[in-house]
Amino acid sequence: MLCLAQVRAQVVQPQDTVKQQQAKQSAAKQATKPEKPPTNKVQLSVKALDAGGAQVLRQYNFRQALPDSAEAVAEVRELVYRLQQDAFLLASADSVYFGHDTLHVKLHVGQPFVWAALRNGNLGEALLVESGFREKFYRDVPFKPAEFVRLQQRILNYAERNGYPFATVWLDSVSIDDSKVAATLMLDKAFAVTYDTLEVVGKTKTQPKFLMRYLQLQPGQLYNQDQINALQRMLTQLPYIKATQPPQVRFIRDKAKVYVYLEDRQANQIDGVAGFLPDPNRQNKLLITGEANLNIRNIRGSGKQLGLQWRRVSAGSVVLNGEYLHPNLFGSPFELGAKFNLLKQDSTFITVQPRLQLGYYTLKYGKFSVFTEWRNARTLSEVSPRRLQELDLADARTTTYGLNYLWNNLDDFYFPRRGRLVELQFSAGAKKLLRSTGLEKSFYDTLDMSTSQLGLGVRVENFLRLGKSSALLARLRGEALFSNRIFLNDMYRLGGLSSLRGFDDYFFYASSYAVSTLEYRLFTAADSYALLFYDQGYYRRDLDRLAKYDFPFGVGAGISFSTGAGIFQLIYSLGKSDEQPLSFKYSKIHFGIKSKF
Repeated sequence: MLCLAQVRAQVVQPQDTVKQQQAKQSAAKQATKPEKPPTNKVQLSVKALDAGGAQVLRQYNFRQALPDSAEAVAEVRELVYRLQQDAFLLASADSVYFGHDTLHVKLHVGQPFVWAALRNGNLGEALLVESGFREKFYRDVPFKPAEFVRLQQRILNYAERNGYPFATVWLDSVSIDDSKVAATLMLDKAFAVTYDTLEVVGKTKTQPKFLMRYLQLQPGQLYNQDQINALQRMLTQLPYIKATQPPQVRFIRDKAKVYVYLEDRQANQIDGVAGFLPDPNRQNKLLITGEANLNIRNIRGSGKQLGLQWRRVSAGSVVLNGEYLHPNLFGSPFELGAKFNLLKQDSTFITVQPRLQLGYYTLKYGKFSVFTEWRNARTLSEVSPRRLQELDLADARTTTYGLNYLWNNLDDFYFPRRGRLVELQFSAGAKKLLRSTGLEKSFYDTLDMSTSQLGLGVRVENFLRLGKSSALLARLRGEALFSNRIFLNDMYRLGGLSSLRGFDDYFFYASSYAVSTLEYRLFTAADSYALLFYDQGYYRRDLDRLAKYDFPFGVGAGISFSTGAGIFQLIYSLGKSDEQPLSFKYSKIHFGIKSKF
């Protein structure tokens, strides 16, 4: 216990004399001068009551000059706390007093406490493995309270994950002999708790049955605190609902009823974006590109989603994408996804790429998916055989299998200001070349008609909130393709509003690439903001005739704000690469309306 000496100041009132009157007048004249703050600091002097304690104190660092007495007392308390956490349980400040500008402390350190034995009382084998408890770890080792608290917490966490949220951990048969502690570790589980129902509160068409399967809360299932902790994060990942307040759990005897407070968001989309680019085939003319999207989400409140996208990226080049998501496949927590991608590159080639994916949401670690993908690349008849060889084009059919991992804790699906998104992908498969009648047989003599192919992908987005109305986005995206022979129509496409701004859509061909982004967003409303961005890219093209690498970058600004018709977006960007100078002549303007219903 700390006892601080109290110093009482006595104020003496002398009689007024002539000299004192003059001194008062002089002091009044200098009253306008600011007083200098005191510069004296409080010194801290700590001494142990015995030689053993002095030896222990040499191992601890603490401040010896402090700004005031309150800071000095706090430093003493912190030192005593550190000693107690390091097994010196009887450490205390026996004497504390002020002398001039120094706080003198006489410290009792005492002997360190050690575990003589910590025996297992009623912990089962599964709990022993989960908590990491072994009796041999608690023999002749220092008794550190923090370590024991962590052991208690691991045991309680296990109990809370397995239906016992009211469990307690305690020590039985405690004995202390000459600073040696012996005890028995006991767990009182109380009673098992199971889920009752999920109550959805608010104006939403989302079916409770779908949410229970998505959140993995089944009636009669043992209570799991990890599931409750994950509710808010998992609900935020659904674009068609918004949580109005955090979920709650109410216990009624041995039943747990979960309440989620939701309201529907306008998530169905019909939108279009128009782009104006310099036409490379006509001088001083503009090429109009465009994009149209249709997304229907949460069909009949079941979580099903359907999406279609059409894009005209250049003269004669078209992209068509489709996607369908079916959650809770056959009543399970698995999600089935089907995707379709078609790219027609002017009159050169066309690729068709369907994909099937099976995903599973975990409570702590995000979403894991397995997928299979078929890719069919065909050259068009308008291309001459000589042109095919110059462009390194070939017909091929590729079948790949892969794994995808997604972690998302962004605070909002559409307008995040805080959180992180991580996506990793790995794929492996086989590619088979198809003979083209337009090419001579000698073209295939030096090629392996069947070869393996590997693919890697990564996407990391981190939103850092800056104050009340702004956020900073740091993003990294990259993909890499590995194969004995890569053709032009095998490659990734880079450039445009969704990847590297400041360039035409699909401007670059890359066998591997990475794009990092810094974007500052200043929010004027919950769904409106202005932005400044910088995109730095790297790409590599591993081709026999068209090998290349470059470090293109793009800069620009834009706005996004809500209107009665939807969300209006306007982005102006400039880009520089080996093939495009940094010039307003090559600037890109993208604008459009995203209508939600």
